[in-house]
Order: sequence, then C-alpha cells, then structure tokens
Amino acid sequence: MPETSPQPLNSRICGPLKGIASVPGDKSISHRALMLGALALGRTRIRGLLEGEDVLHTAAALRLLGAQSGKDSEGWWVEGQGVGSLSEPANVLDLGNSGTSTRLLMGLVGSHGFTSFFTGDASLRKRPMARVMEPLSKMGVNFMARAGGRLPLAVIGTRDTVPITYKLPVASAQVKSAILLCALNTQGLTTVIETQATRDHTETMLRHFGAQVITEKGPDGETHISLRGYPTLKAREVDVPGDPSSAAFVTAAALLCQGSELVLKNIGINPLRAGFYETLQEMGANIAFENPRVQAGEKVADLKIKASTLKGVRVPAARAPSMIDEYPVLAVLASFANGKTGMEGLGELRVKESDRLNMIASNLQACGVKLEVEGDTLTVHGNGKPPTGGAKITTAMDHRIA
Repeated sequence: MPETSPQPLNSRICGPLKGIASVPGDKSISHRALMLGALALGRTRIRGLLEGEDVLHTAAALRLLGAQSGKDSEGWWVEGQGVGSLSEPANVLDLGNSGTSTRLLMGLVGSHGFTSFFTGDASLRKRPMARVMEPLSKMGVNFMARAGGRLPLAVIGTRDTVPITYKLPVASAQVKSAILLCALNTQGLTTVIETQATRDHTETMLRHFGAQVITEKGPDGETHISLRGYPTLKAREVDVPGDPSSAAFVTAAALLCQGSELVLKNIGINPLRAGFYETLQEMGANIAFENPRVQAGEKVADLKIKASTLKGVRVPAARAPSMIDEYPVLAVLASFANGKTGMEGLGELRVKESDRLNMIASNLQACGVKLEVEGDTLTVHGNGKPPTGGAKITTAMDHRIA
C-alpha cells in the first residue's frame, strides 16, 4: 500500500470525564519483567504486560539472545535458562525508540562472552549512551560506538567482569539498572551509590525473582544498593500495575474538565514514581488513593479523581527523578492553575526522545502561555483560566509531547 501523508489530530474542549477506567501496564516494570524472566530458571508468567513498541522491542531482542517469549490465553510468558545463559545474537539488536531497552540490555549482555550490535531509530541514535558505557567499562566490558557514545554501537562482552562500587554522577535509574543487571553474572559484591533516589523497580523485581539486594543509607545520607553475583533466579508470576505515567494524562484531563469524577484502577504508586501525584495534591487536586495493596513487591492503588481548581506551586529538583516523564503534562496543568509554578532540576529533559524542555516551552508559548526557562528551571504563569490555544503543536516525534 502507498504511504499516506501524516494527518493532524485536532483537539477541542470536551465535557466531564466520568466512570471507571484502566490504563496500560507500567512500561518500566514490563521491560524488567521480561529481562529477569529471561535470566530465571523456568517459565515466568506476566499479566498486564504493556504491549507498546518499546516493550515489544525488548522481547524481540531477548529472543535473539536465546530467551523465548510469547503470549497465550493466560498472558505473556518468558522461558529462562538461568543467569549467564544468554547466547550470541545472530542479528543486530534493533531497539527502535526505546532508551530503556538499550541501556538495560547493554548491562545484561555485558557480562556474557560475546559481542552484540545495537541500533535504533533516528531519535534513539541521537541519545547519549556514554553514561552507561562508563561504569560498565570499569566492570571490564568493551564498546565500539559513534562519537559521544551514540548508536549504532557494539557491546563486546566478557565472562570476566569484575564487581565495582560506583557513585552515580547523575540521578539515573537506567544507569543503576544496567550496572545491577551486569552484576548478576559477575562474581562478588557490586554496589551503586545514589546521592538522589531514583525509581527502584529493578531492585524490587530482582528481589521478587530471588536475588539478594541490600539497600542501606551511607554515612552522608546517600543510598547504597548492593547485589552479590550469581544468584539463582527462579521463574515467577508478575502482575504489572497500570503505568502511572500513562495515567497522568487521563488524570490531568479529569482535573481540568468541570464535573469530572473518574476512577483509574490498579495504578502503580511506587513512592519513587509518585512525584507527579504528590505535586498535584500540593496544587489542590482532589485525588484519593483507594484500596492500596502490593503486587510483586510494587505498591498499587485505585485513583479517584475529581475536577479541581489548581494553584501554582514550587516543584523542587529533588522530586525530578520521581516524575521526570510527567513534566510535559504538569506544565500544561500549571498553565491552567492560579499563580506561578516553578519546576526545578529539569536538565534530564533535554536528552529524552526530544529536547523536551524546549518543546514544552515553545508549544505552550504558541498556546499563549507566559513562561520562562532559566537553566534547568521552567516557570509557568497561570491565571486560573484556559490558555488561548488555537496553536499548531510540534511533537518532534516524541510521544510525551504529543
């Protein structure tokens, strides 16, 4: 069939959102369930796996690495052969647009004695991988990459990786996870030190599969995460909660549309991912967490959301790692709020699928929103009314901006 030219998607003012809904499974947890299922002994069952392109790229890469997976009437399954069991891929690992897949798999294959070739789409090939290469190189992994550590690249793995103690120079759950995944097939104790806490899905999932992960505070208040190599991981059942980042968009719509009263079922509320909802409550949002529970080590609840009048707040930089993907939609909410909302510590937004900080600013300004960007701080001025709108939004092929 001939290709059709892209058509614009138009948005208009809508009525209240009411009822009960669910959102797709958590992307971060879906990636990790597939990867650890590939290293566990036996068949891991995953219910609620996010079937988006990023996660499907992870599944396809793992199949090339020898870990078969598929879907049946009970959900997804992964057949694992144990830690260190991956095999040399016969083809290039194409990770599409997924930075998570790329960075975590670089750690996963680094402690295996073969070479893997990684590539991705045009956007992914622009994103920096040196932040992962640096600690993995200290463990004994070698790389060949384009300038700046960019894809396409080759991971030249080794069975003789060594444990390290590594202090993260930037808050990054992906870098931490790559090190811990490499450490699984590395003799001895590997420790990652965080000065700023990042999402802990990898540690939680590792414990669920049977690895011993020790998390403790250091003398300076830093977090030390330690993993001893060669654990016996056993196949598990994993119920993936709804993705709080996906829920953020529906939540925002319900808050803004007068008369809305919405319940979102089975949403992950991991404290290291819930910064967006904490911020919304500070802004005056009417959000309640009902039926709290734990699934596969992850905190889950149903969100009850009612339309609310929001006020501007200061969002500290320390909260950024727990809500980094939610800043685009938070900036939209801030433009409807009463007063000024200052969002600090947003430097990481510049190295996502696009320069999200620039994209947020330019698109909101096109909609008539007053704002300033100074360094890594975004300040949005709201007057309690909807922005002028009527603009053409540039997405730069970035789903969070769209």
